[in-house]
Parts: sequence; C-alpha cells; structure tokens
Amino acid sequence: MLQVSYIRDNREQVLERLAVKNFKQPELVDEIIQLDEKRRLTQTQMDSVSAQANAAAKQIGELMRAGKKEDAEALKANTGAWKSEVQALGEQLTLVEEELYQKLVLLPNLPHSSVPKGLTPEDNEVVLENGAKPVLPESAIPHWELAAKYNLIDFELGVKITGAGFPVYKNKGAKLQRALINFFIDEAEKAGYSEVSVPLMVNEASGFGTSQLPDKEGQMYFVGIDNLYLIPTAEVPVTNLYRDVILRADELPVKNCAHTPCFRREAGSYGAHVRGLNRLHQFDKVEIVQIAHPDNSYETLEQMSTHVQGLLQKLGLPYRVLRLCGGDMGFGSALTYDMETWSAAQQRWLEVSSVSNFETFQSNRLKLRFRNAEGKTQLAHTLNGSALALPRIVATLLENNQTEKGIKIPEVLVPYTKFEWID
Repeated sequence: MLQVSYIRDNREQVLERLAVKNFKQPELVDEIIQLDEKRRLTQTQMDSVSAQANAAAKQIGELMRAGKKEDAEALKANTGAWKSEVQALGEQLTLVEEELYQKLVLLPNLPHSSVPKGLTPEDNEVVLENGAKPVLPESAIPHWELAAKYNLIDFELGVKITGAGFPVYKNKGAKLQRALINFFIDEAEKAGYSEVSVPLMVNEASGFGTSQLPDKEGQMYFVGIDNLYLIPTAEVPVTNLYRDVILRADELPVKNCAHTPCFRREAGSYGAHVRGLNRLHQFDKVEIVQIAHPDNSYETLEQMSTHVQGLLQKLGLPYRVLRLCGGDMGFGSALTYDMETWSAAQQRWLEVSSVSNFETFQSNRLKLRFRNAEGKTQLAHTLNGSALALPRIVATLLENNQTEKGIKIPEVLVPYTKFEWID
C-alpha cells in the first residue's frame, strides 16, 4: 500500500508511474489527496476543540480550589457542547479514514524507473539469454508423453482423485520432484537463507499484508467455513512472519526460504500451452524471501536473480531473464524479473521463476519496520522469488535431456535422485 504522504507530496510522479502500469483509475489519486486533506483538517479541528475542553477542565479545577464555585459552574456549561463536538468530529474522522483506506488499497505499487512501458508479455524486455538451445532428434516428444512412456506422472489419475491440474507423480517422477526440492533448499541455505516450514493456509490479514487481497481473490482457493485461504505461494506466510514486527537495523537483511505446495485457481485456456505440467492448480515450489534495508534492496534483487540463474546453470538448462513491462507486472511489485527456460520439445519459453522487489508496498500493509541509526522506525523493503517452481523445471529437464537410451539426469541431481537415467 502506498503511503499517503508520498502521494500528497509527489502527485505528478505518482500519476506518471501509474501510467506506466496502465492503471485505469488515475482519478483515485486526487480523491485520495482530497480525503487526506479532509482527514487532516478534521483531526486539527478535533484536537483544537479537545484542547479547549482540556484547558476548561483544568480551569474549572482551579476555580473550584479557589472557592469560585459560580464561575466554575458557568464554565462547566460550555464543556458539554465541547464534548459533543469532539465526539461528532471523532465519528466524522473515522468515516473519512475508512473511505481513504478503501481507496488507498485500490492503488497498485509504483513501478521502478527502469520498468519498460507496455501492455502484454510481448512488451517485456529481454535482459539476457544464457545457454545453447538443445537440438533434439526428430523422434523427440513433449514431457506429457515422456511422463506416460516412463510412468513418471499420471495426469488422468489426478483428474479422478481431484480434477484437472492436480497430477500424481509416480516412481522416478516422484523421486525427481523430491530431489529438486532438496537441491533447491540446500542451495538456498548455502546462500545464507534459513529454512522455515509454514502453514499452507492463511487468514485474510496475511493475504492482505502481501497484497494478494483484495487483488487476487479469484485466483485463491477459499475455505469458507473457516475464512482461510490456501496459499498461492510461500511468499504469503513467510513474509507474514514479520507482520507487526520492528527489527533492528543490524538484523537486516532477513533471509528465509521455504518449500510448500502452492494452490492457484487459475488455468483458463486449453491446448498445448497448458498441457501437462505447463499450468497446474497445485504445484511445489521453493521460495526465497528477503527483508532488506531500503538503501540496499535493488542490489539484493540482483543477488536474488543471480541465485536463481545459478540454479538453472547447474541444471544445465538454457534460460533467459526478462524485465517485466508495466502492463505485465503484479499489483504489488515495483520491479520484477522473470526467468524462463527453453522447452526443446515444445519449442517455446516457459516461465519458471519471478523475482520481485516490493519496496515498502507490502511492509506498509504489514507494519513491518526496522529501527534506523537515529533510533527512528522506518519501513523495510520486502523481496521474494521462486527458487524454483518445479513443474516447468521438470518439464524442461525431461524434454531437453531425452535420448534414445532414456532421460539423462543432470549430474548435480544424481546425489539426490540416486539414479543417473530414467529408462
């Protein structure tokens, strides 16, 4: 959530940056500024009347002690009116603050100055591309056929048990999934992240704190009887560990990682682009989360991007890094890098990670602060990224490493899988 003071002091810049994100309600900015002015004026009026009432109360006490009862009683006649006015102004203030809050939560985060303009994924900027795209034999097949051929994943069984988008991993497919999770966690710990195990359901306050709510209700599974949401990413519970927390400056950066299943109701279209593991309702992911000093957060973002790229390099997967344009960014992000791997059998790029800096957007909602060198509290910056999401990693590993003999396991995973081939 943006800070009202920043909006008020930087109106033109706010409008300019919101335009980059293709925000469709710029009039909200002026409505917020007007409501904030009304809030401050009402607060000033209430404080003024309260001060009069308090001064009168003090004077009444002095008059009573001085034996001037008649003067005290005369002054008392006015205090009732002051109290009524304070109460009325307080009620008015509450209404204005609520209206202001309801409009504030509709504003997305402001994109960083480096975010390119654009409306669709085609407008995203390719930052770099790494690794040679493998050339497969003509007999090569996509991962969903490989999964059936080697009895690794059963999509139809998942439909029977739950529905589309809930695959069942079997045999070496299940072992490969577990190997990747352990590999990603081990690599995160080597990079200084502490592993946490968190709940898979969160309350509304947690969803609001990381800006999934009220923006993404339609994409989240909701347990109505308990008013809880299944997590779309470990970002939500891990970041909320620090809701309403004041950290010391020397505790920054805070670095956590977590493996969780993730649950998303998305999956609109049909066809090869969403077949197999390309788009699921339930999938596993290892998430890295940092809470950083505002002065260092963009350096931290680059470090997190480098960490994710290192995983892809160790797996031997060709990849590219995209800087998302304004129209393709998330509601709460200030800058997002997407990492995509090349699917040799499908001949297309598949997104496997997003790494984002939210600056103070989440921390303002979370009331996540640190005490700076002057002893004053200040909002921290929050960042997170997939390191990595498993389904499309599994898809590209199966497709890119298929041979006439079978599927070759990357050397870095063999200590985890305990096998070198799927055959």
